[in-house]
Amino acid sequence: MNISIREHIINNFKGADISDIESSILASINDKDEITLPGLGVLFEILWINSSIKEKNHILNVLKNSIEKNSV
Repeated sequence: MNISIREHIINNFKGADISDIESSILASINDKDEITLPGLGVLFEILWINSSIKEKNHILNVLKNSIEKNSV
């Protein structure tokens, strides 16, 4: 069976509740483990695809301001 990383990550979150998703995001960020970056990327992709233009502009402004402040 050939399953993509994207499909694997999405399948892992199917049936998860909001607290499970939040816990996974926080754990990925707090652990600073680069192996979790693809998973965060898939979640970001889902967020981006399902956001309105207004929401996308907000995301872009938050990213730009955070990058300028170097707040990683």
